[in-house]
Amino acid sequence: MTDDTDRFYRPNVGVALFNRDGKVLVARRRGSSDAWQMPQGGVHDDEDLEQAARRELAEEVGVRSAELLGRVEEWLRYDLPAETLANHRWKGKWKGQRQAWLAMRFTGPDSEIDLTVEKPPEFDAWKWVALADVPLLIVPFKRAIYERVARDFARFTQPV
Repeated sequence: MTDDTDRFYRPNVGVALFNRDGKVLVARRRGSSDAWQMPQGGVHDDEDLEQAARRELAEEVGVRSAELLGRVEEWLRYDLPAETLANHRWKGKWKGQRQAWLAMRFTGPDSEIDLTVEKPPEFDAWKWVALADVPLLIVPFKRAIYERVARDFARFTQPV
């Protein structure tokens, strides 16, 4: 369900991509030593959430081999900090993002992960980490969302 304030939040999909060991993929934003995140991106008008998630995985990290596991039932929102908004490419159109979060299982080899698909690349490093540890790696303004995602997707952390 959305409300009137949603018009100020860019529709976005985030993906918790689990490997067979129950770890999740995080990638470091290019040009930053400590800004890690899970793949995420905008939802196009002609896409459903799974299509958007698959497109973002392919564009950002080169992943095409993934199966859908589940999702956080409601949309989650975050505001961008004022100092970020002042210099952001959105130029005042949005104040933050509302995110639908999907859990997916990576079914390919690690060699499929390719951060150079997108030009210029958004990320410069990646790693598999325990889901419970992800909120500690995230920029503060997104941390509450990642804590919620970690709680909701804890059931997918068992090795398969």
